[in-house]
Amino acid sequence: MGASVSVPERSVHQFTVKDSSGKDVNLSIYQGKVLLVVNVASKCGFTETNYSQLTELYQKYKDQGFEILAFPCNQFLYQEPRSSQEAHEFACTRFKAEYPVFQKVRVNGQNAAPLYKFLKASKPTFLGSRIKWNFTKFLVGKDGLVIDRYGTMVTPLSIEKDIKKALEEA
Repeated sequence: MGASVSVPERSVHQFTVKDSSGKDVNLSIYQGKVLLVVNVASKCGFTETNYSQLTELYQKYKDQGFEILAFPCNQFLYQEPRSSQEAHEFACTRFKAEYPVFQKVRVNGQNAAPLYKFLKASKPTFLGSRIKWNFTKFLVGKDGLVIDRYGTMVTPLSIEKDIKKALEEA
């Protein structure tokens, strides 16, 4: 349980995911950008703080090469019951999200999205690689490699210094 899984990919940029309407998105389009990859949910106690702060960070740094990639997930007490498109509309309408909200994914287990298998293998915690709850965040450098992982209790604004540092790196 929580064991690190070996994945052939060496960078986030090698993955293709689906957007909220089911169209393929090759993450190579984000080469040279700093990414914050987050598993999101609309009915979680952490929703308000995280979505509000994610939007604030995005507005502040989007013109400097920062992107947020949000992945709705219903694995934690079924706190994202909406469809992928409804989750996208929720984020955009309620929190003015301009960053991409992708298709709903699983982040743990055998059927976890390949991107999440990679992220977890890149930055396991002392408790293993398993994601514990909604709004786990992975900071990814311009090279597509995971810089750090932040748990649910770490607010987006509290990692702003790490985002700024990643944006300053060549």
